[in-house]
Amino acid sequence: MTAPPNILLVMADQLAAAHLPAYGNATVQAPRLSQLAREGVVFESAYCASPLCAPSRFSLLAGRRPSSIAAYDNAAELTAGTPTIAHVLRAAGYETTLAGKMHFVGPDQLHGFEERLTTDVYPSDFDWTPDWRLPAGERLEWYHNTTSLLSSRVTEAAMQTDYDDEVCFRAVQKIRDLSLRDGTRPFFLTVSFTNPHDPWEVRQRYWDLYDERAIALPAVGRIPRAEADPHSLRLRDMSLLDQRPLSDEEVRRARHGYYAAISYLDERVGELLDTLAATGLDGSTLVLFTADHGELLGERGLWYKMSFLEGSARVPLIARGPGLSPRRVRGPVSQLDLAATLADLAGAPADGAAFEGTSLAGALSGSSPGPGEALGEYLAEGVSSPQVMIRRGEHKYIRCPGDPDLLYDLAADPLELRNLAAEPEGQALAAAFRAECDERWDLAQLEARVLESQRARHLVARALARGAYAPWDFQPFSDASYQYVRSDAALGERPGRSRPAGGLPPSAGAT
Repeated sequence: MTAPPNILLVMADQLAAAHLPAYGNATVQAPRLSQLAREGVVFESAYCASPLCAPSRFSLLAGRRPSSIAAYDNAAELTAGTPTIAHVLRAAGYETTLAGKMHFVGPDQLHGFEERLTTDVYPSDFDWTPDWRLPAGERLEWYHNTTSLLSSRVTEAAMQTDYDDEVCFRAVQKIRDLSLRDGTRPFFLTVSFTNPHDPWEVRQRYWDLYDERAIALPAVGRIPRAEADPHSLRLRDMSLLDQRPLSDEEVRRARHGYYAAISYLDERVGELLDTLAATGLDGSTLVLFTADHGELLGERGLWYKMSFLEGSARVPLIARGPGLSPRRVRGPVSQLDLAATLADLAGAPADGAAFEGTSLAGALSGSSPGPGEALGEYLAEGVSSPQVMIRRGEHKYIRCPGDPDLLYDLAADPLELRNLAAEPEGQALAAAFRAECDERWDLAQLEARVLESQRARHLVARALARGAYAPWDFQPFSDASYQYVRSDAALGERPGRSRPAGGLPPSAGAT
């Protein structure tokens, strides 16, 4: 019987597939991710379940659509009773560890992980709850605006890089500790970086990798308001992008910062891969690299995410591991498929998890082309009704009640400039997709559920802001009494105990 693999899941934040050399970008320098792609399986058309941080991450871990687990927005709580792939693997005997960002909201900050090596980079409360009852055009104070775009710069110290330095250090330390153990428990280690999320404030040596004059402007400039789709206009208004348009020089500088942040991230990923190799764990470890969503980076006058356009919804997905041969998988897949895939590869029973994705084990081995479709939901700021997406074959269909349907042929129109739903030859296909949406989703009921959740969370947030403050943010704990050489064991005994995970006693968590 083949031993289940160790699993290293590495996540980036706000990294679109199109901005990596492995997906055709000739400007960005990311040699370690390019190497990983050459050695592994590259999914060319992978999509997040929702183009926003928390819903995307919760759906990836749970293997279920955001609407199925009430993961509506960045202030939605993933309930403690929702099984995740960490629960499934832990129940099957895996040691489960999280380092870095996961944007958990609520008092449960582990969700199946035995230990967490760092705090999160964003808040765990309900303060970022959208409000679909607001009049059109009214903004909440935490919405994106052009400030983060205009702050792209060189700096030695910044929140994003400081955080990711710590995440990488703790994860490398953890891999080394794992290499000293007896290996009776395989590990599931998730390492989640916040780069290249805006603001793009990076160190000089990453900035100097690029000549700003050679950085191309967006392939599609700002689309005139009369020609833009309603959702894109809402995003432009919500982030004040038309109120303060960026000059060409400012666009190049922002893109420069984003590219430099990718190069910084690439180096951190390289540290993880080098440590796997140095400890001898690389031969038994499945490495998965992905991102929670993309970055529009000025295309069509849009920035950030929150859209089902390719730059926002299409993410990198690369797998390298035991028994996998390098290949590229062309058909669409979803991050909803990852939980089912990992359970399948680990031989872990997933009864009770109710995964909605499809295992990609066949696509990884080359025995099947994969599911060939991806579903998406967007239920947060920028809409006042649910927005859903179906990507199947070369077509992408987007529906939001009150907006015209959008239908694109990505093979013939990769820049998504021609809405086939508005043209005679696309109307039959759009009608078929619309009928399928009505079968898959009750959008009116979903809208009511989202509004009910928002009202409840706004009340709770107001209440918790009064009186004594009790934060939910994760506090890493390290017990120094069990670190390094201590008098409870002979000198040199159990070399792996020198730095037990999280400062826990050597026997803690053993089963």
